[in-house]
Amino acid sequence: MIDLDVVTRDADPAYKAWAPKSAELFDKARQVVPGGAGSSARTIPFGWEPYPLFVAQGLGSRITDVDGHEFIDYLLGLGPMILGHRNPTITQAVVEAVQNYGTCFGLPYELEIEAAQKVVDTVPSVEMVRFTNSGSEAVGSAIRISRAVTGRRLIIRFEGHYHGWQDTVYWSNHVDPKLAGPITGPRPVPSGPGVPIELEDTLIVLSWNDAESFQRVMAERGHEVAAVITEPAVLNTGCILPLPGYLELLRSETTKYGALLIFDEVITGFRFARGGAQEWFGINPDITTMAKGLGGGFPVAAIGGTKEVMSIIAEGRYSHSGTYNANVIQCAAVSATMDLLAEPGLYERQRALGFRLADGLTEIAGNLDIPVRVEGLGTVFQMWFSEKDIHNWREADAYASEELFNQWYREMLSRGQLFHPNHLENLFVSLVHTDADIDKTLQAASDSLAAIASRR
Repeated sequence: MIDLDVVTRDADPAYKAWAPKSAELFDKARQVVPGGAGSSARTIPFGWEPYPLFVAQGLGSRITDVDGHEFIDYLLGLGPMILGHRNPTITQAVVEAVQNYGTCFGLPYELEIEAAQKVVDTVPSVEMVRFTNSGSEAVGSAIRISRAVTGRRLIIRFEGHYHGWQDTVYWSNHVDPKLAGPITGPRPVPSGPGVPIELEDTLIVLSWNDAESFQRVMAERGHEVAAVITEPAVLNTGCILPLPGYLELLRSETTKYGALLIFDEVITGFRFARGGAQEWFGINPDITTMAKGLGGGFPVAAIGGTKEVMSIIAEGRYSHSGTYNANVIQCAAVSATMDLLAEPGLYERQRALGFRLADGLTEIAGNLDIPVRVEGLGTVFQMWFSEKDIHNWREADAYASEELFNQWYREMLSRGQLFHPNHLENLFVSLVHTDADIDKTLQAASDSLAAIASRR
């Protein structure tokens, strides 16, 4: 077993000896693909040091790299593979749909109605739905629709949440707290270059789980607010759950002041429960954005809402367009996925499995006197190396040890366990992971954490 603790940003000889084909492909990829991968989240600056592993195949709960290493996969494509890799039912549905229909027409067809109806039947607040192609597209539409419906311009969002890369929301994700100002009244900070600073005046940024600051801002400017957008559980800063009553407060205050409530369920959708986080927490937003788990691994997103909100599209007052919206591959995947997620007892079984893993990690770390906080809801969680509880981005930045997490990631990778190396990401448990998978992962965690404890 390679000691991955010695791996650095440079191409470490030991790592190259362990993953030589990935090294070779990475060198080739960098010549034609910026950063060597198709998304920045898969590149060196986001934690994949000294280079990302290249995948040969995925099947079920396992993934195999080009050097022949098999991993139990808790990365799951950053969330979409909720039913595992190459799910045979979804794959067959897509193949048959392409063979029978085609791929893209620029006109509606019956399968689109079928897929949409199943989403409406599944997600509590959604009465009408439009399919699109990425979470970022769906969120961008949700923001613009909220402004169009209310005639207002202000959007409230929260630090540490990520709502995609569009200029209107690419703000205050994981930025320097010194630039963001006080936690009780943060200032909007662009999450990267190229975002027009003029958009700052269209945003109010707050710290999540801070009821007092939210109520104060709504009392002062609630009548100017078009929408409040939030992840119902923060899965873009590890995994941070809402404090009791917080989502209820967001719902009551937006209703009081005539603003819309947008749940960004791009990650949380279909994960905690079949109807998403809104079913789990019992809170209905006005607009919901969905992606990732929606198509069981196929690229699809959607924006859904009440008939009142979505009427602005239905009546042609708002143009929601896209050449590839509701293409055959999307609709076939969505229809098959919604059917599979309806299996009785599926979520209860897999949540229990995920909680067994989370509780096991907590126990192992506790026995070794390694301070951790494992937070999540079974099918997604994060293990913070922290002595304190974490309720928002500022606390994650201040309390969680990135170095200890990196050590744990490297130890686990060397023992056949794959998840994202960044401590601000998550571990996903699919709906096809097994008890045997969890047993192996807990054994790997026991050995990995013991190795970390021996170095402390």
